[in-house]
Amino acid sequence: MPALFVGHGSPMNALEDNRHTRVWKNLGESLPKPKGIVAISAHWYTRGTAVTAMPQPKTIHDFYGFPPALFAQNYAAPGDPALASRVQELLQPAQVTADQQWGLDHGTWSVLVHVYPRADIPVVQLSIDAAQPAQYHYELGRKLAALRDEGVLIFGSGNVVHNLGVVKWTAGADAYPWAKSFNEQLRGALSRGDNDFAVQFERAGEAASLSIPTPEHYLPLLYVLGAQSPQEAVSFPTDGIELGSISMLAVLIGG
Repeated sequence: MPALFVGHGSPMNALEDNRHTRVWKNLGESLPKPKGIVAISAHWYTRGTAVTAMPQPKTIHDFYGFPPALFAQNYAAPGDPALASRVQELLQPAQVTADQQWGLDHGTWSVLVHVYPRADIPVVQLSIDAAQPAQYHYELGRKLAALRDEGVLIFGSGNVVHNLGVVKWTAGADAYPWAKSFNEQLRGALSRGDNDFAVQFERAGEAASLSIPTPEHYLPLLYVLGAQSPQEAVSFPTDGIELGSISMLAVLIGG
């Protein structure tokens, strides 16, 4: 299976038909159908690591101030306790808790509702340990790579540039120069196979610090990159800076 990172942007993308959501839909139609999905979402940022292990995860509406139609969304994909156990096994010696409380948050379902609208593929979410550095998350991705040979999609959802504090609430607003710069530097590095740049993103200086004021939206990318085989193809199904400071870059490994 390929591995996929998607810039999910606003939760409203779950309802909208735009150039990004159309790409997500096309990915679901063009990629091999997975047996299961391991999702790493920016919106499950925890102390320690957990994996959802319930047979039927709930749809979490982890936002406010949006229209009722968004809160009415129910992505009823099944869970997969056996896949959750496999994740625990692969990530040893890291301690991964089998979680029975979380579910699927909007970082996961707002994208999957377009990629796999039938919600017929089992999904487990893996939380992001806030106490660990970037290299740790990349190494966990390397351990998860074995799942790709077992028909499982490694799916990261966040945004490589995510600075809500300076969002421009104007349609068609220009990207901040630093947002455009970091997005382009990262894309160029990945095109060259330089995953070290992605892990050591701070070396991009001010462009990185402004683009990643907090790391939770960036770190899901590292799980996907960690699952990449040497010399494996990378492509960028969609890209663009929305609202001045939100990157919609998607990164596809393989496929």
